[in-house]
Amino acid sequence: MRRVGYVIVALVGILALGASFSQQRAKLSDNKIVLAVLNDQSGVYADLSGKNSVEAVKMAVEDFEAKYGKNALGGPIEVISADHQNKPDLANAKAQEFYDRQGADVILDVPTSSAALAVAGVAKQKKRLYINITAATTELTGAQCNKYTFHYAYDTYMLANGTGVAVTNGGGKTWYIVYPNYAFGQDMEKSFRRAIERNGGKVLQSDPTPFPNDDFSSFLLKAASSKPQVLGAMQAGQDLVNLVKQYNEFGLKKQGIQLAIGLLFDTDIHALGPDAYAGVVYTTAWYWNLDAKSRAWADRFFQRTKTRPTFAHAGNYSAAWQYLEAVRRAGTDDADVVAKALEGYRFSDFFARNAYIRPEDHRVLHDAYLARVKPASQVKEPWDYSEILSTIPAVKAFRPLTDSPCKHDW
Repeated sequence: MRRVGYVIVALVGILALGASFSQQRAKLSDNKIVLAVLNDQSGVYADLSGKNSVEAVKMAVEDFEAKYGKNALGGPIEVISADHQNKPDLANAKAQEFYDRQGADVILDVPTSSAALAVAGVAKQKKRLYINITAATTELTGAQCNKYTFHYAYDTYMLANGTGVAVTNGGGKTWYIVYPNYAFGQDMEKSFRRAIERNGGKVLQSDPTPFPNDDFSSFLLKAASSKPQVLGAMQAGQDLVNLVKQYNEFGLKKQGIQLAIGLLFDTDIHALGPDAYAGVVYTTAWYWNLDAKSRAWADRFFQRTKTRPTFAHAGNYSAAWQYLEAVRRAGTDDADVVAKALEGYRFSDFFARNAYIRPEDHRVLHDAYLARVKPASQVKEPWDYSEILSTIPAVKAFRPLTDSPCKHDW
């Protein structure tokens, strides 16, 4: 009887191991997982994201397979990519091609808010997942939210809630804002205006600028004549680099007009050198030299790409990893089931600290950081351009759910 008991226990153990093994292997609709990275690979946002974000996603896949084994989800994991050239119509067409012809399970990245909103519409129509990392518009988790779209790294509320509040409370009460004339810039202007006015400041004037643009002279002359305390620059990427270069050439800093930047990436600082931005306070989702954990990942990224990562690169890695983990938890690549596995999930990785995926609007909450650009004299190594002033806790960094216009219909 004792021997029979041992046999039964052994059989139960084998069955348990088999069940555990089967739970780790997902039921895949086409016997593979396809991660599609859609972004700007040739224009003004190519450096801050671009092809290096594709490399970041590939790193995530390699690390996932190193941890769990090849085909751990029941099939190979592929990474595909395309350049949307910052054009909403092209982003729409590429997204449809990814989902319909190339079997994409999820689309990642998509800078340029107008393009991001176009992809969100396709994701909703096709009922396939989309995790945006590099667009800023709050519309993705606002009026245009949908069941299949998640917003990962940052948004205009986070930026304004950090920089707009800090600069205004620091004495910058009168602002002249210039913003690119498309969805991102329009949302930035609204978010910053709201943050400035709530903290006792005033926007004297705001002007839309062409996108993309390499000549900001007329706007800088207007700033010089109206003499605001703060010039609020809402551009990004190469457009921002062009504006900052001309801001310095026009001598606005010497005239006492402080520069406030809505969205700043390490690649923008690198393009002109830290002295061009010295003293600028900005809000960021992550910094490569934040701590040992961030630095370790950044060192691996540097070995692969020969450049330091922006928060867009790190965010793409993190989003890809969390998607794969959600498939693993769900046991399938079915978009509806994976979405449920993401909703309400809490995690903390090298990029997103104290993170929580809010089920009601799919905003990924995490700690954000108020930073300041150091002068070149304080730079200790290449790319060591910023110092972290403070941490904005995840629960305070993003728009509260009570202010969200998202109509939760899922």
